[in-house]
Amino acid sequence: MQNHFTDLRVWIAAAVAALTAVWGWFGWLVVAWACLMLADWLVGSAAAARRGEWSSKKLREGAWHKGGMIVIVCVACAADWLLGAMLKNLPGVTLPFEYTVLVGPLVVMWYIIGELGSLAEHGVSMGAPVPAWLVRFLRAGKKAVDAAGDKISPEEDENG
Repeated sequence: MQNHFTDLRVWIAAAVAALTAVWGWFGWLVVAWACLMLADWLVGSAAAARRGEWSSKKLREGAWHKGGMIVIVCVACAADWLLGAMLKNLPGVTLPFEYTVLVGPLVVMWYIIGELGSLAEHGVSMGAPVPAWLVRFLRAGKKAVDAAGDKISPEEDENG
């Protein structure tokens, strides 16, 4: 007799392997971000309803905010594509490694940390205590991603 649970696990593993072959690690990062955006929107709505502050106007504003985030990620991915094309096609420009993506994943990681922080805030507004170290951990993660971005694109001084 065949175990249906084992069959399900085999199908899930095959689906994950196929999607990983298509998307790679960055695709899974985007999937995680999309799930966190949806969770933040739903939990934020629940938290607002609990406080008696839910409104369709705020829900639409949240949707526009999430839409803007999607636009920014698309811009970052286009920048990755452009950078990759330049590195591949400009004579005399070579790197000691193959460039695939950099800007897109940094932006998505930055947004993921923001979504996690927002979810924590919603949890607090719903009455849950939050460990202080979790807040510090999220802040440190966001600073680390910002520092990585600053290294690849340092801010210019006023004179230059």
